[in-house]
Amino acid sequence: MDARLNYFASPTAGKALKHFMAAGKALRDSALPAATQELVALRVSQINGCAVCIDMHTKEAAAGGENPVRLNLVAAWREATVFSEAERAALELAEAGTRVADAAGGVGDDVWAAAAKHYDEEQLTALVFLVSFMNSANRLNVITRQPAGDYVPGQFH
Repeated sequence: MDARLNYFASPTAGKALKHFMAAGKALRDSALPAATQELVALRVSQINGCAVCIDMHTKEAAAGGENPVRLNLVAAWREATVFSEAERAALELAEAGTRVADAAGGVGDDVWAAAAKHYDEEQLTALVFLVSFMNSANRLNVITRQPAGDYVPGQFH
């Protein structure tokens, strides 16, 4: 499969991606635990069907020492017993924030309260930005049918 656009050959994309990737670095460097970041990025990407980001975040999480069982169960996190309460709250917020158009009330107060119980304001800020960032990245890749499978951990860091 060939991508519809080559972002790396476009001057406009190059300028925009410079800032976009800087935002991603700021999130990676935030107080939100790295494992939580990868789980959230993976779940948002699964919902949006972004193969590139699923490939990237699965490999980054594995390279960071994440357990393969947990990675395999992210799609069914509600039924899985391998996630902490904090991770479950982050995954629930990620799903609600990703499915804003599907949910009549957007992100409910109960979802927010569950996340706020486990994360401080700085971590919540990073979590909200991460969900938004991943939704944007997913759309950039899905719209242009970016192919997946060749990502190498650390490739864009």
